[in-house]
Amino acid sequence: MLINLKSRIEEPEVQELLSYSVFPDPDHLKRALKQYVEQDELHLAGYEAEEQLIGLIGYEYTGTSVITIQHIAVLPENRLKNYGRGMISQLLEKYNPDTLMAETELDAVEFYRNTGFVVYSLGELYPGVERFRCVLEKEEDTDEE
Repeated sequence: MLINLKSRIEEPEVQELLSYSVFPDPDHLKRALKQYVEQDELHLAGYEAEEQLIGLIGYEYTGTSVITIQHIAVLPENRLKNYGRGMISQLLEKYNPDTLMAETELDAVEFYRNTGFVVYSLGELYPGVERFRCVLEKEEDTDEE
């Protein structure tokens, strides 16, 4: 079950996890932390196992049918164990959005593809860095009467 991490944002383990999902620069981490503190529509949730914080997911939810993943990270020693997929599943279960989106770099594209997202190239939004939009849309009921 996902737990709210906004009240724990000063804890080193929360900041360490978040650091895995931002550009490797202390200023980027500080900016991300500040945004989670200051913006009510940004949520930061985590997954714990055996009293250890294993992963986190930061997302924007404004009460609409769209959720945008801002950050997702799992401790390196716990990757490839479906924790990331599990956090996304819990988001879908909790909010039941029509669309779940993320923007990422090449190194995370396969994770999103393997989780059912459709991936679109956005081109080089920054010099030398191709970005991708990942979109997961709710399947429409196809029950015929």
